[in-house]
Amino acid sequence: MTSSLVRGRPRHATAHIRVRVAHALVGAVAGAGWLAIPVLAAQDPATASPPPRTTRAAPSAPAAPSAPRDDESSAVDLILPVAVLGTAGVLAAYSYVRRTRRSPGVVSPAPAATPAESDHQARAALVQADDSVRASEEELPFAAALMDERSLAPFRLAIRTARGELAAAFALWHRYEEGEPRDPGDRRQALVGIIGRCAEAGRVLDRPPRAEVGPALAVAEGAFRRLAARAAGARSTASSLHERYGPSVGARMTGRVEVAMDRLVSATSRLNEARRAADLGEDERAVRQLRCAESAIAQAGVLLAGLDDQARRLREAAALVPTALTGAEAVLAAARATGTPVPSGADDTLAAVREELTAGPYDPLAALRRITRALVRLPDARSGVLDTAADLVARADTGEAEDFVAVHRGAVGADARSLLAAAARALGAAHPVEAAALARRALESAERDVRAHGVPASDAEGPGGAD
Repeated sequence: MTSSLVRGRPRHATAHIRVRVAHALVGAVAGAGWLAIPVLAAQDPATASPPPRTTRAAPSAPAAPSAPRDDESSAVDLILPVAVLGTAGVLAAYSYVRRTRRSPGVVSPAPAATPAESDHQARAALVQADDSVRASEEELPFAAALMDERSLAPFRLAIRTARGELAAAFALWHRYEEGEPRDPGDRRQALVGIIGRCAEAGRVLDRPPRAEVGPALAVAEGAFRRLAARAAGARSTASSLHERYGPSVGARMTGRVEVAMDRLVSATSRLNEARRAADLGEDERAVRQLRCAESAIAQAGVLLAGLDDQARRLREAAALVPTALTGAEAVLAAARATGTPVPSGADDTLAAVREELTAGPYDPLAALRRITRALVRLPDARSGVLDTAADLVARADTGEAEDFVAVHRGAVGADARSLLAAAARALGAAHPVEAAALARRALESAERDVRAHGVPASDAEGPGGAD
Protein backbone atom coordinates (compact mmCIF):
# COMPACT_ATOMS: atom_id res chain seq x y z
CA MET A 1 0.00 0.00 0.00
CA THR A 2 1.13 3.52 -0.63
CA SER A 3 0.39 7.09 0.25
CA SER A 4 -2.66 8.83 -1.01
CA LEU A 5 -0.68 9.92 -3.95
CA VAL A 6 1.92 7.97 -5.71
CA ARG A 7 1.76 7.27 -9.37
CA GLY A 8 4.29 5.22 -11.14
CA ARG A 9 3.59 1.68 -12.24
CA PRO A 10 5.66 1.41 -15.44
CA ARG A 11 4.11 -0.27 -18.38
CA HIS A 12 3.60 0.04 -22.11
CA ALA A 13 0.11 1.41 -22.37
CA THR A 14 -0.71 0.26 -25.90
CA ALA A 15 0.17 -3.35 -25.23
CA HIS A 16 -1.83 -3.42 -22.03
CA ILE A 17 -4.87 -1.93 -23.70
CA ARG A 18 -4.80 -4.81 -26.19
CA VAL A 19 -4.43 -7.33 -23.38
CA ARG A 20 -7.32 -5.85 -21.41
CA VAL A 21 -9.60 -5.73 -24.43
CA ALA A 22 -8.66 -9.30 -25.29
CA HIS A 23 -9.42 -10.46 -21.77
CA ALA A 24 -12.79 -8.74 -21.81
CA LEU A 25 -13.69 -10.22 -25.21
CA VAL A 26 -12.61 -13.71 -24.21
CA GLY A 27 -14.70 -13.48 -21.06
CA ALA A 28 -17.69 -12.21 -22.99
CA VAL A 29 -17.43 -14.94 -25.65
CA ALA A 30 -16.98 -17.67 -23.04
CA GLY A 31 -19.95 -16.42 -21.08
CA ALA A 32 -22.10 -16.19 -24.19
CA GLY A 33 -21.15 -19.72 -25.19
CA TRP A 34 -21.93 -21.05 -21.76
CA LEU A 35 -25.22 -19.24 -21.78
CA ALA A 36 -26.13 -20.77 -25.12
CA ILE A 37 -25.60 -24.39 -24.04
CA PRO A 38 -28.96 -24.86 -22.27
CA VAL A 39 -30.80 -23.19 -25.14
CA LEU A 40 -29.14 -25.42 -27.74
CA ALA A 41 -29.86 -28.47 -25.61
CA ALA A 42 -33.54 -27.60 -25.45
CA GLN A 43 -33.80 -27.04 -29.23
CA ASP A 44 -31.89 -30.15 -30.32
CA PRO A 45 -32.87 -33.24 -28.34
CA ALA A 46 -30.77 -35.45 -30.57
CA THR A 47 -27.62 -33.99 -29.13
CA ALA A 48 -28.85 -34.01 -25.55
CA SER A 49 -28.18 -36.90 -23.17
CA PRO A 50 -30.77 -39.66 -23.46
CA PRO A 51 -33.56 -39.70 -20.93
CA PRO A 52 -33.61 -42.49 -18.36
CA ARG A 53 -35.34 -45.69 -19.48
CA THR A 54 -38.87 -46.33 -18.24
CA THR A 55 -40.89 -49.53 -18.39
CA ARG A 56 -43.99 -49.99 -20.53
CA ALA A 57 -45.94 -50.72 -17.41
CA ALA A 58 -46.15 -47.03 -16.59
CA PRO A 59 -46.63 -45.20 -19.91
CA SER A 60 -49.01 -42.76 -18.39
CA ALA A 61 -46.75 -41.69 -15.51
CA PRO A 62 -47.10 -37.94 -15.11
CA ALA A 63 -44.16 -35.79 -16.20
CA ALA A 64 -45.11 -32.87 -13.97
CA PRO A 65 -42.83 -33.77 -11.04
CA SER A 66 -39.74 -33.53 -13.25
CA ALA A 67 -40.56 -30.01 -14.45
CA PRO A 68 -39.42 -28.20 -11.34
CA ARG A 69 -36.11 -30.03 -11.44
CA ASP A 70 -35.65 -28.97 -15.08
CA ASP A 71 -36.47 -25.37 -14.19
CA GLU A 72 -34.03 -25.46 -11.30
CA SER A 73 -31.31 -26.95 -13.52
CA SER A 74 -31.87 -24.25 -16.16
CA ALA A 75 -31.69 -21.50 -13.54
CA VAL A 76 -28.47 -22.92 -12.11
CA ASP A 77 -27.04 -23.23 -15.61
CA LEU A 78 -27.79 -19.55 -16.22
CA ILE A 79 -26.27 -18.16 -13.01
CA LEU A 80 -22.61 -18.81 -13.76
CA PRO A 81 -22.66 -17.60 -17.41
CA VAL A 82 -24.42 -14.41 -16.36
CA ALA A 83 -21.82 -13.91 -13.64
CA VAL A 84 -19.03 -14.41 -16.19
CA LEU A 85 -20.58 -11.83 -18.51
CA GLY A 86 -21.01 -9.41 -15.66
CA THR A 87 -17.43 -9.90 -14.53
CA ALA A 88 -16.13 -9.34 -18.04
CA GLY A 89 -18.10 -6.13 -18.27
CA VAL A 90 -16.84 -4.95 -14.91
CA LEU A 91 -13.25 -5.70 -15.88
CA ALA A 92 -13.62 -3.80 -19.13
CA ALA A 93 -15.15 -0.84 -17.32
CA TYR A 94 -12.43 -0.94 -14.67
CA SER A 95 -9.73 -0.94 -17.33
CA TYR A 96 -11.34 2.07 -18.98
CA VAL A 97 -11.66 3.98 -15.72
CA ARG A 98 -8.04 3.26 -14.74
CA ARG A 99 -6.96 4.37 -18.18
CA THR A 100 -8.85 7.65 -18.05
CA ARG A 101 -7.77 8.37 -14.47
CA ARG A 102 -4.14 7.56 -15.01
CA SER A 103 -3.09 10.63 -17.01
CA PRO A 104 -5.94 13.14 -16.87
CA GLY A 105 -3.72 16.10 -17.72
CA VAL A 106 -2.01 14.77 -20.83
CA VAL A 107 -2.98 16.20 -24.19
CA SER A 108 -4.08 13.73 -26.86
CA PRO A 109 -1.25 12.84 -29.26
CA ALA A 110 -3.55 13.42 -32.25
CA PRO A 111 -2.19 16.35 -34.31
CA ALA A 112 -4.19 19.56 -34.54
CA ALA A 113 -5.60 20.90 -37.78
CA THR A 114 -3.43 24.02 -38.26
CA PRO A 115 0.19 24.91 -37.40
CA ALA A 116 -0.99 27.47 -34.84
CA GLU A 117 -3.21 24.88 -33.17
CA SER A 118 -0.39 22.33 -33.20
CA ASP A 119 1.92 24.88 -31.59
CA HIS A 120 -0.65 25.61 -28.89
CA GLN A 121 -1.27 21.89 -28.35
CA ALA A 122 2.46 21.22 -27.99
CA ARG A 123 2.82 23.99 -25.40
CA ALA A 124 -0.12 22.64 -23.43
CA ALA A 125 1.23 19.09 -23.63
CA LEU A 126 4.64 20.16 -22.31
CA VAL A 127 3.12 22.03 -19.37
CA GLN A 128 0.70 19.26 -18.47
CA ALA A 129 3.26 16.47 -18.73
CA ASP A 130 5.75 18.48 -16.69
CA ASP A 131 3.09 19.09 -14.04
CA SER A 132 2.28 15.37 -13.90
CA VAL A 133 5.91 14.39 -13.43
CA ARG A 134 6.47 17.06 -10.79
CA ALA A 135 3.33 15.98 -8.93
CA SER A 136 4.55 12.38 -8.90
CA GLU A 137 7.93 13.51 -7.59
CA GLU A 138 6.15 15.44 -4.84
CA GLU A 139 4.19 12.35 -3.81
CA LEU A 140 7.17 10.01 -3.67
CA PRO A 141 8.51 10.97 -0.20
CA PHE A 142 5.07 10.48 1.36
CA ALA A 143 4.80 7.06 -0.28
CA ALA A 144 8.31 6.16 0.88
CA ALA A 145 7.14 6.50 4.48
CA LEU A 146 4.45 3.86 3.88
CA MET A 147 6.18 1.44 1.49
CA ASP A 148 9.34 -0.61 1.53
CA GLU A 149 11.95 0.22 -1.08
CA ARG A 150 11.26 -2.91 -3.11
CA SER A 151 7.62 -1.93 -3.51
CA LEU A 152 8.59 1.65 -4.26
CA ALA A 153 11.13 0.76 -6.97
CA PRO A 154 8.60 0.44 -9.83
CA PHE A 155 7.24 3.90 -9.10
CA ARG A 156 10.71 5.42 -9.03
CA LEU A 157 11.41 3.75 -12.37
CA ALA A 158 8.18 5.08 -13.84
CA ILE A 159 9.04 8.63 -12.80
CA ARG A 160 12.54 8.32 -14.30
CA THR A 161 11.07 6.97 -17.52
CA ALA A 162 8.52 9.77 -17.71
CA ARG A 163 11.21 12.34 -16.92
CA GLY A 164 13.30 10.95 -19.80
CA GLU A 165 10.40 11.24 -22.25
CA LEU A 166 9.73 14.76 -21.07
CA ALA A 167 13.39 15.77 -21.39
CA ALA A 168 13.37 14.51 -25.01
CA ALA A 169 10.18 16.49 -25.70
CA PHE A 170 11.72 19.67 -24.26
CA ALA A 171 14.87 19.15 -26.36
CA LEU A 172 12.73 18.88 -29.50
CA TRP A 173 10.76 21.96 -28.50
CA HIS A 174 13.93 23.99 -27.85
CA ARG A 175 15.22 23.17 -31.33
CA TYR A 176 11.81 23.99 -32.78
CA GLU A 177 11.83 27.39 -31.05
CA GLU A 178 15.28 28.06 -32.48
CA GLY A 179 13.96 27.43 -36.01
CA GLU A 180 15.01 23.83 -36.52
CA PRO A 181 13.92 22.08 -38.63
CA ARG A 182 13.16 24.68 -41.29
CA ASP A 183 10.94 22.68 -43.63
CA PRO A 184 7.22 23.25 -42.75
CA GLY A 185 6.42 19.56 -43.02
CA ASP A 186 9.34 18.62 -40.81
CA ARG A 187 8.32 21.27 -38.29
CA ARG A 188 4.83 19.83 -38.13
CA GLN A 189 6.29 16.37 -37.58
CA ALA A 190 8.46 17.80 -34.81
CA LEU A 191 5.33 19.10 -33.07
CA VAL A 192 3.68 15.70 -33.43
CA GLY A 193 6.77 14.11 -31.91
CA ILE A 194 6.71 16.55 -28.97
CA ILE A 195 3.06 15.87 -28.28
CA GLY A 196 3.61 12.12 -28.56
CA ARG A 197 6.54 12.20 -26.13
CA CYS A 198 4.45 14.15 -23.63
CA ALA A 199 1.58 11.68 -24.00
CA GLU A 200 3.99 8.80 -23.36
CA ALA A 201 5.33 10.54 -20.27
CA GLY A 202 1.79 10.69 -18.94
CA ARG A 203 1.02 7.10 -19.84
CA VAL A 204 3.87 5.58 -17.85
CA LEU A 205 2.71 7.32 -14.67
CA ASP A 206 0.05 5.34 -12.83
CA ARG A 207 -1.60 5.58 -9.44
CA PRO A 208 -1.36 2.47 -7.25
CA PRO A 209 -3.95 1.52 -4.63
CA ARG A 210 -4.31 4.12 -1.92
CA ALA A 211 -3.25 3.54 1.65
CA GLU A 212 -5.68 3.91 4.49
CA VAL A 213 -6.38 7.58 5.12
CA GLY A 214 -5.26 7.39 8.74
CA PRO A 215 -1.64 6.28 8.17
CA ALA A 216 -1.19 8.59 5.19
CA LEU A 217 -2.55 11.51 7.21
CA ALA A 218 -0.18 10.71 10.07
CA VAL A 219 2.79 10.78 7.66
CA ALA A 220 1.73 14.16 6.25
CA GLU A 221 1.23 15.61 9.72
CA GLY A 222 4.68 14.44 10.77
CA ALA A 223 6.26 16.05 7.70
CA PHE A 224 4.37 19.25 8.44
CA ARG A 225 5.63 19.41 12.01
CA ARG A 226 9.24 18.91 10.93
CA LEU A 227 9.00 21.68 8.31
CA ALA A 228 7.27 24.04 10.73
CA ALA A 229 10.21 23.63 13.10
CA ARG A 230 12.65 24.36 10.28
CA ALA A 231 10.67 27.38 9.14
CA ALA A 232 11.06 28.98 12.55
CA GLY A 233 14.82 29.24 11.98
CA ALA A 234 14.54 30.15 8.29
CA ARG A 235 13.64 33.77 9.04
CA SER A 236 16.83 34.28 11.02
CA THR A 237 18.82 32.63 8.22
CA ALA A 238 17.34 35.03 5.67
CA SER A 239 18.03 37.97 7.96
CA SER A 240 21.67 36.99 8.42
CA LEU A 241 22.11 36.56 4.65
CA HIS A 242 20.67 40.04 4.16
CA GLU A 243 23.23 41.53 6.56
CA ARG A 244 26.14 39.62 5.11
CA TYR A 245 25.46 39.80 1.36
CA GLY A 246 23.29 42.87 0.93
CA PRO A 247 19.65 43.72 0.13
CA SER A 248 19.39 41.91 -3.20
CA VAL A 249 20.29 38.57 -1.63
CA GLY A 250 18.22 39.33 1.47
CA ALA A 251 15.10 40.11 -0.58
CA ARG A 252 15.34 36.82 -2.50
CA MET A 253 15.87 34.76 0.61
CA THR A 254 13.14 36.53 2.58
CA GLY A 255 10.76 35.97 -0.31
CA ARG A 256 11.47 32.24 -0.16
CA VAL A 257 10.67 32.12 3.53
CA GLU A 258 7.43 34.07 3.11
CA VAL A 259 6.16 31.77 0.37
CA ALA A 260 7.15 28.73 2.43
CA MET A 261 5.19 30.06 5.39
CA ASP A 262 2.17 30.62 3.13
CA ARG A 263 2.38 27.01 1.97
CA LEU A 264 2.55 25.78 5.56
CA VAL A 265 -0.50 27.85 6.51
CA SER A 266 -2.35 26.30 3.57
CA ALA A 267 -1.17 22.85 4.67
CA THR A 268 -2.51 23.45 8.18
CA SER A 269 -5.96 24.21 6.84
CA ARG A 270 -5.95 21.22 4.50
CA LEU A 271 -4.73 18.80 7.15
CA ASN A 272 -7.47 19.95 9.51
CA GLU A 273 -10.08 19.45 6.80
CA ALA A 274 -8.67 16.01 5.98
CA ARG A 275 -8.72 14.96 9.64
CA ARG A 276 -12.28 16.18 10.05
CA ALA A 277 -13.45 14.36 6.92
CA ALA A 278 -11.68 11.17 8.03
CA ASP A 279 -13.35 11.32 11.43
CA LEU A 280 -16.73 11.61 9.67
CA GLY A 281 -15.95 8.63 7.45
CA GLU A 282 -15.82 10.79 4.30
CA ASP A 283 -12.73 9.14 2.91
CA GLU A 284 -12.97 10.58 -0.61
CA ARG A 285 -13.04 14.16 0.66
CA ALA A 286 -10.31 13.34 3.17
CA VAL A 287 -8.05 12.06 0.38
CA ARG A 288 -8.61 15.21 -1.71
CA GLN A 289 -7.76 17.47 1.21
CA LEU A 290 -4.77 15.30 2.10
CA ARG A 291 -3.40 15.54 -1.44
CA CYS A 292 -3.60 19.33 -1.31
CA ALA A 293 -1.85 19.31 2.07
CA GLU A 294 0.90 17.02 0.76
CA SER A 295 1.48 19.34 -2.20
CA ALA A 296 1.71 22.42 0.02
CA ILE A 297 4.08 20.62 2.40
CA ALA A 298 6.27 19.43 -0.48
CA GLN A 299 6.50 22.94 -1.92
CA ALA A 300 7.39 24.42 1.47
CA GLY A 301 10.09 21.77 1.72
CA VAL A 302 11.48 22.77 -1.68
CA LEU A 303 11.71 26.40 -0.59
CA LEU A 304 13.35 25.73 2.76
CA ALA A 305 15.82 23.24 1.31
CA GLY A 306 16.60 25.74 -1.45
CA LEU A 307 17.27 28.41 1.15
CA ASP A 308 19.87 26.18 2.80
CA ASP A 309 21.42 25.33 -0.57
CA GLN A 310 21.65 28.97 -1.59
CA ALA A 311 23.18 29.93 1.76
CA ARG A 312 25.85 27.25 1.31
CA ARG A 313 26.59 28.34 -2.27
CA LEU A 314 26.82 31.98 -1.21
CA ARG A 315 29.46 31.06 1.38
CA GLU A 316 31.39 29.06 -1.22
CA ALA A 317 31.14 31.90 -3.73
CA ALA A 318 32.31 34.51 -1.20
CA ALA A 319 35.41 32.40 -0.52
CA LEU A 320 36.03 31.95 -4.25
CA VAL A 321 35.59 35.51 -5.54
CA PRO A 322 39.08 36.87 -4.71
CA THR A 323 40.82 33.85 -6.24
CA ALA A 324 38.57 33.90 -9.31
CA LEU A 325 39.22 37.59 -9.79
CA THR A 326 42.98 37.07 -9.66
CA GLY A 327 42.70 34.14 -12.04
CA ALA A 328 40.61 36.18 -14.49
CA GLU A 329 43.14 39.00 -14.51
CA ALA A 330 45.88 36.46 -15.22
CA VAL A 331 43.86 35.03 -18.14
CA LEU A 332 43.48 38.52 -19.62
CA ALA A 333 47.20 39.20 -19.27
CA ALA A 334 48.05 35.87 -20.95
CA ALA A 335 45.64 36.61 -23.79
CA ARG A 336 47.27 39.97 -24.44
CA ALA A 337 50.71 38.41 -24.32
CA THR A 338 49.80 35.93 -27.06
CA GLY A 339 47.91 38.48 -29.17
CA THR A 340 44.51 36.87 -28.47
CA PRO A 341 41.67 39.40 -28.77
CA VAL A 342 40.31 40.36 -25.35
CA PRO A 343 36.52 40.59 -24.95
CA SER A 344 35.22 44.14 -24.90
CA GLY A 345 34.45 45.42 -21.41
CA ALA A 346 36.25 42.55 -19.63
CA ASP A 347 38.68 44.89 -17.86
CA ASP A 348 35.87 47.17 -16.72
CA THR A 349 33.90 44.20 -15.36
CA LEU A 350 36.84 42.93 -13.32
CA ALA A 351 37.59 46.41 -12.01
CA ALA A 352 33.97 46.86 -10.91
CA VAL A 353 33.97 43.50 -9.11
CA ARG A 354 37.24 44.33 -7.33
CA GLU A 355 35.72 47.59 -6.16
CA GLU A 356 32.68 45.73 -4.79
CA LEU A 357 34.95 43.63 -2.60
CA THR A 358 35.88 46.70 -0.54
CA ALA A 359 32.64 48.67 -0.80
CA GLY A 360 30.56 46.63 1.66
CA PRO A 361 28.09 43.73 1.42
CA TYR A 362 27.70 42.30 -2.09
CA ASP A 363 26.27 39.26 -3.85
CA PRO A 364 29.21 36.88 -4.40
CA LEU A 365 27.30 34.67 -6.82
CA ALA A 366 26.48 37.71 -8.97
CA ALA A 367 30.14 38.71 -8.86
CA LEU A 368 31.27 35.25 -10.04
CA ARG A 369 28.60 35.32 -12.73
CA ARG A 370 29.96 38.59 -14.11
CA ILE A 371 33.56 37.36 -14.01
CA THR A 372 32.87 34.10 -15.85
CA ARG A 373 30.64 35.74 -18.47
CA ALA A 374 33.24 38.42 -19.16
CA LEU A 375 35.87 35.81 -20.08
CA VAL A 376 33.70 33.08 -21.59
CA ARG A 377 35.15 33.49 -25.10
CA LEU A 378 38.78 33.11 -24.02
CA PRO A 379 40.28 29.60 -24.28
CA ASP A 380 41.79 29.64 -20.76
CA ALA A 381 38.49 30.63 -19.13
CA ARG A 382 37.53 26.94 -18.71
CA SER A 383 40.43 25.97 -16.51
CA GLY A 384 41.18 25.93 -12.81
CA VAL A 385 39.38 28.31 -10.51
CA LEU A 386 37.31 29.94 -13.26
CA ASP A 387 35.81 26.61 -14.25
CA THR A 388 34.96 25.92 -10.60
CA ALA A 389 33.37 29.37 -10.32
CA ALA A 390 31.30 28.87 -13.48
CA ASP A 391 30.04 25.50 -12.28
CA LEU A 392 29.05 26.92 -8.88
CA VAL A 393 27.12 29.77 -10.51
CA ALA A 394 25.38 27.43 -12.95
CA ARG A 395 24.20 25.09 -10.19
CA ALA A 396 22.99 28.00 -8.06
CA ASP A 397 21.08 29.62 -10.93
CA THR A 398 19.59 26.34 -12.14
CA GLY A 399 18.54 25.42 -8.61
CA GLU A 400 16.88 28.79 -8.03
CA ALA A 401 14.94 28.60 -11.30
CA GLU A 402 13.95 24.97 -10.65
CA ASP A 403 12.59 25.83 -7.21
CA PHE A 404 10.59 28.76 -8.54
CA VAL A 405 8.99 26.71 -11.31
CA ALA A 406 8.22 23.83 -8.93
CA VAL A 407 6.46 26.08 -6.44
CA HIS A 408 4.63 28.33 -8.93
CA ARG A 409 3.99 25.82 -11.70
CA GLY A 410 0.29 26.61 -11.81
CA ALA A 411 1.16 29.93 -13.50
CA VAL A 412 4.38 29.05 -15.36
CA GLY A 413 4.17 28.42 -19.09
CA ALA A 414 6.08 26.29 -21.57
CA ASP A 415 8.81 28.83 -22.41
CA ALA A 416 10.22 29.04 -18.89
CA ARG A 417 10.09 25.26 -18.50
CA SER A 418 11.82 24.74 -21.83
CA LEU A 419 14.61 27.16 -20.92
CA LEU A 420 15.03 25.39 -17.58
CA ALA A 421 15.28 22.03 -19.34
CA ALA A 422 17.87 23.50 -21.72
CA ALA A 423 19.86 24.78 -18.73
CA ALA A 424 19.86 21.28 -17.23
CA ARG A 425 21.10 19.83 -20.53
CA ALA A 426 23.88 22.43 -20.77
CA LEU A 427 24.91 21.75 -17.19
CA GLY A 428 25.02 18.03 -17.87
CA ALA A 429 27.13 18.68 -20.98
CA ALA A 430 29.68 20.67 -18.92
CA HIS A 431 28.76 24.07 -20.38
CA PRO A 432 28.24 25.95 -17.11
CA VAL A 433 28.28 29.52 -18.42
CA GLU A 434 25.61 28.66 -21.00
CA ALA A 435 23.64 26.77 -18.34
CA ALA A 436 23.69 29.77 -16.00
CA ALA A 437 22.52 32.11 -18.75
CA LEU A 438 19.65 29.78 -19.70
CA ALA A 439 18.65 29.35 -16.07
CA ARG A 440 18.51 33.12 -15.55
CA ARG A 441 16.33 33.46 -18.64
CA ALA A 442 14.09 30.66 -17.35
CA LEU A 443 13.68 32.39 -13.98
CA GLU A 444 12.91 35.73 -15.60
CA SER A 445 10.34 34.11 -17.90
CA ALA A 446 8.71 32.26 -15.00
CA GLU A 447 8.55 35.46 -12.93
CA ARG A 448 6.88 37.25 -15.85
CA ASP A 449 4.30 34.48 -16.06
CA VAL A 450 3.52 34.77 -12.36
CA ARG A 451 3.24 38.55 -12.56
CA ALA A 452 0.96 38.29 -15.59
CA HIS A 453 -1.34 35.61 -14.19
CA GLY A 454 -0.97 36.11 -10.47
CA VAL A 455 -0.46 33.29 -7.99
CA PRO A 456 -3.21 30.78 -8.90
CA ALA A 457 -5.45 29.34 -6.24
CA SER A 458 -4.04 25.89 -6.97
CA ASP A 459 -0.56 27.14 -6.13
CA ALA A 460 -1.60 28.09 -2.65
CA GLU A 461 -4.22 25.42 -2.07
CA GLY A 462 -3.35 22.35 -4.03
CA PRO A 463 -1.18 20.47 -6.48
CA GLY A 464 -0.67 23.45 -8.74
CA GLY A 465 -2.29 22.02 -11.80
CA ALA A 466 -0.57 18.74 -11.53
CA ASP A 467 -3.61 16.57 -11.70
